[in-house]
Amino acid sequence: MRVLHILNDVTDRGNGIVNTVVDLAVEQAHQGYEVAIASAGGGYEAVLEEHGVRHLALDQSRRALQLLRAAAIFRRQLVDFRPDVVHAHMRTGLLLAWFWHHFREFALISHIHNVHDRESLLMGLADRVIAVSQSVAATMTARGIPRRKLAVVLNRTLGSPRQARLADIAPAMISRPSIVTVCGLTQRKGVEELIAAFDQVGREFPDAHLYFVGDGPERHRFEQVARGSPHSSRIHFEGFQSAPQAYMLSADVFVLAARRESFGLVLIEAREVGCPIVATRADGTAEALDDGRAGVLIPPRDISALAGALRRMLGSEQEREEWRARAHHGVENYRVDRMVHEVGEIYAEIVEEKNRRQASNLAWLK
Repeated sequence: MRVLHILNDVTDRGNGIVNTVVDLAVEQAHQGYEVAIASAGGGYEAVLEEHGVRHLALDQSRRALQLLRAAAIFRRQLVDFRPDVVHAHMRTGLLLAWFWHHFREFALISHIHNVHDRESLLMGLADRVIAVSQSVAATMTARGIPRRKLAVVLNRTLGSPRQARLADIAPAMISRPSIVTVCGLTQRKGVEELIAAFDQVGREFPDAHLYFVGDGPERHRFEQVARGSPHSSRIHFEGFQSAPQAYMLSADVFVLAARRESFGLVLIEAREVGCPIVATRADGTAEALDDGRAGVLIPPRDISALAGALRRMLGSEQEREEWRARAHHGVENYRVDRMVHEVGEIYAEIVEEKNRRQASNLAWLK
């Protein structure tokens, strides 16, 4: 089967959507698919080439003239690659593929990675829509995408060649006890709530440190908020790290305090490391933590609940050891080959439906 993924870029700077697509495409190539990715490019191009995935240059910048150019270039790419399936992961690519879907013979799949953006409803234009969690599927059904179109495939990316082997990653040299979060520095990730919770916890645990691993457009504002904390000297912004697992390996507690989170690859990575995990019950995070069996779940934006969970973790080595074991239990279910198998079943189903329709139309014309 020939599969063409389309997304904005293939940056290697910590974008969860890109990471998932790269993992999916590489494993598909390993399993015998002919795979290409159309995007504006980025740091993962070498990884794609190494594993037999073609990269097709396609700038989808949202300027009228550039979009017209992109539509023409994408048409040529469709003619040259002749995909059986076009798999769109972002809105602009979905709209380009949907336009040519009327003139070319391919099945169109969309993949909803983010639920917080209401424009994700456009992804319902595809023949079939993949949601990254049951929570996302329920949200998109409520917004108007027919349930019959939706399928759920959890993000399963462990074992990806995109990442170094865990055994080859040295733990980060950080102060202990440590609270670590890995996230984009945006309001949606609950950064301010975590700082406020640390304001409470830091009084009781004067040796504790809080580490933010990641970057984002609101980093400067959050750094200002942290400077106003009574424990500002113990709050650290580490920036983007190509191997965030180094910090997870040193973490006494891993936290994801997000207000909205469709699934959260970092939770699976923290589970693989065996971190004690505290996370908000936001969208698909409960599914990433086996509904609370693999990590402590608290309500989003609840600073008191977050502080309480951190106190319990920091205050008891026995508690941390129990949650380390629970986090790691069952994590093998999140290997990338399982995700590819589930996506492949969706491809086969929709391609078979397309072929049946074509055969029926030909029979009617005769």
